[in-house]
Formats: sequence, C-alpha cells, structure tokens
Amino acid sequence: MSSVLGTYARKPISFKEGKGSYLFAENGEKYLDFVQGIATNILGHCHEHLVKTIQEQSKKLWHVSNAFIIPDQERLAKRLTDNTFADFVCFQNSGTEATEASIKIARKYFHKIGKPEKNRIITIKGAFHGRTLAALFAANNPKHTEGFGPKVDGFDQVPFPGSSNTSNSEHTTIKKAINKNTAAIMVETIMGEGGIKVVPDFCLKGLRELCDEHEILLILDEVQSAYRTGNFFAFETSGIKPDIVPIAKGIGGGFPLGACLVTKKVSVGMTPGTHGSTFGGNPLAMAVGNAVLDIIFEKNFLQNVRQKGKYFHEELSKVKEKYPKIISEVRGVGLMLGVRLSVDNGEFMKKLMDNKMLTVKAEENVIRLFPPLIVNHNELDEGIKKIKKVCEEMS
Repeated sequence: MSSVLGTYARKPISFKEGKGSYLFAENGEKYLDFVQGIATNILGHCHEHLVKTIQEQSKKLWHVSNAFIIPDQERLAKRLTDNTFADFVCFQNSGTEATEASIKIARKYFHKIGKPEKNRIITIKGAFHGRTLAALFAANNPKHTEGFGPKVDGFDQVPFPGSSNTSNSEHTTIKKAINKNTAAIMVETIMGEGGIKVVPDFCLKGLRELCDEHEILLILDEVQSAYRTGNFFAFETSGIKPDIVPIAKGIGGGFPLGACLVTKKVSVGMTPGTHGSTFGGNPLAMAVGNAVLDIIFEKNFLQNVRQKGKYFHEELSKVKEKYPKIISEVRGVGLMLGVRLSVDNGEFMKKLMDNKMLTVKAEENVIRLFPPLIVNHNELDEGIKKIKKVCEEMS
C-alpha cells in the first residue's frame, strides 16, 4: 500500500529516464511523450542547456531569501518585461500561486486608488485556474470544489466568450455581469483543462474594450499557453495589452516556476509586505528560467514552433477527415492542441498508451497533445501514425 495520499488516479507505470520527446519506463519500453508534465517540459526531457545550467547553479547557490537582491531574478524579470506588455514581474513557484497573486494585485489596486468596493472578478465557466481555495472557486467547477466549502466569495461566472462569431460589441452576457463591484475580468486565453478552447482574437479585443469602457482590469491567464503557441504569449496575435498575466508551467522547462506580470498602473498597491513567497524567485529557479529563455530567444525558434504546430494541426485534421466518427474536432494553436472525440477519451487515451504514446485528458471529451517545442517532424509523424492506428482500432 502506498503512503502517498491518493489525490491522483495514477497509471500503473513509472519512468526511469527521459530524453527529448521520449520517456523510458522501468522495464526499458520507450514512450512518445505528448504530455510533457502537462505542457510543462517545454524543451523536452533533460535538455542539455537546462541540465548544464542546473548543474552549474547547484554548485553555487540554491536558495536565498527575497530579503536580498537576487541577480538572476533581476535579469529574468528584465528579459520578460523587455519582451512583453509588462513593467514588473512577481515570481512564484506555480501557476495557482501566480493566479492568486493576480487576484490580490487586482483587488489591491482598487483599494489603493480609493475604490475598495471594486473587489469582484468575472470568470468563465469551464475555466481552470489552479487548486488553491481562491483559484478553485474562481473556476467554480463542482467536481473540484465539492467538500471544500465555505465558498470563497468574490467571483461572478459567465459562459465561455467567443463561442460564436459575434462582433466585439456583442459580449452581452459579460457586459451584463459588470457592476459597481467589478474589479476585473479573468480569462484563460486558451482554456487548457476546459478542452483546448481558444478565445478568438476578436473576442480578446472586445474584452479589452469592455474593460476600458468600465475602467476595470483584464487578467489573461497564460499559465498553460505561455511560449507554447509560437508566440511569447497566445494573446499577442490580438494586438491587445492586458493588465495582469499569470504564467507558469513551460517557463521553467519542468522546474517549478511561476510568475505574475503586471503593468506599472496596477502595481501601485503592491508595496513591501503586501505579498511574498519563501521560494519564489530562488536562484536555482531563476537560472533555469533564464536558460529556457536562452532557447526561446534563439533566431527563428518561435517561428519554427508555429510551423510545426501548423503541420501537426493539418495532419490531425486529415486524420479527422478519414475517421469522422472517431474525431469530431481538432482544436488549438501552435503546439497546444486538442482532439475532441466522438468515442470515450479515456478509452482512446488508454489505447494510445498501449501503443506507447502518452496524452492527457481534458473536458468536453478532449485529449490534449503537448509535444515539446523541440519536437521534430519525424516525431510528430510518429504521433500521427499512432493516433491513426487507434482510430482504426476503434472504428
């Protein structure tokens, strides 16, 4: 009997090592890994630059309190702000911590400018923002919140925006939800756990306009999508600038790292003592975060991600056309893709695993596909071949 608390329904398999797009089980069997720690090992397993960075930093300094200046933290923050909308970065250890920081920053901003009554945040049904209590009730998925009452108040939910091709001015449901207590609208740019549902650019523009009109803040949760779509952030194709963006997962390449990016305007309430994290921004995490950016910033790297994502999407769409009774939709952007199925996604995923390919489930009967950004075309083709084989088996 395991002494590990049973909060996960674990597969009866463990892995001894990984390299790039592959994991190797204890018995030596090789698996094509399109889970990658759930969109986290963005450069694959044991990327040489990351391994070298961790080895070198581990010999110098692992942890020091945020009571002191941490040079690599300053460097990573500067690289992030130089390449994004943000003016400041608050480092955390995970996505849910980054989301919590976002909520606190939004509320504190309005308190600071003399409007403490503006403390509620509009969120989207089917979203996922993490497992802390506030993040749970921000998403308010009954499967996740049951038994964890009393409810954390301060959130008002509306349906997923952009479900039809409406104009920017027709976000009527969201607009009706805005009241004198609304501080912000918080949206996942791509809903990961919710089924790889992409908020379209026209909708993001409409949300920005709504926030400007009502003088409230726009929070775009890019915990799962940062770096992965072939742009630095998924929202960049819309041309808008949010006020707050929590990120995590891939930004550490598999090492625990989260961050909250903010504009100068909304940072005014976050003075010394208003927020903190013992491990957030520690030297080891900062070294890894900078190493990931070294690769991301290589010439044509993100362009190649876009090209590979387009190719993978097109090949998956061909499989859908051949097996329309198995695959109903291909979703996503870049290398953050989902396949909506007409058969049980758990059974489909199990058969893929039997064929030595790893995927992960999502809502709306979707399987998520998260190849590492360094995946090559042969590995994508291998994935397509395995998906075709399972489609044939289930036809």
